[in-house]
Amino acid sequence: MRGTEDLWARIAEQHGLVEPDLARVASWWHTDADLGRPIEVVADMSKSRPAGFTVYRRTQDCFTRLFDRYRAERVIP
Repeated sequence: MRGTEDLWARIAEQHGLVEPDLARVASWWHTDADLGRPIEVVADMSKSRPAGFTVYRRTQDCFTRLFDRYRAERVIP
């Protein structure tokens, strides 16, 4: 996201966001490391369920709740 700092600052000002510094909103090196892996990562919970970990949350629900919270707290527009 290098080079977008000024754009984010303008977006933050326009929408009254709490953080105009993009580097404090997201860790891009971490995102690049996660998404830029040369291998595919698959998580399998099938062994966890018999061990008692039976409660789960749908990914879409978790993302929706998280982004709703970020909007309510004025972190994102």
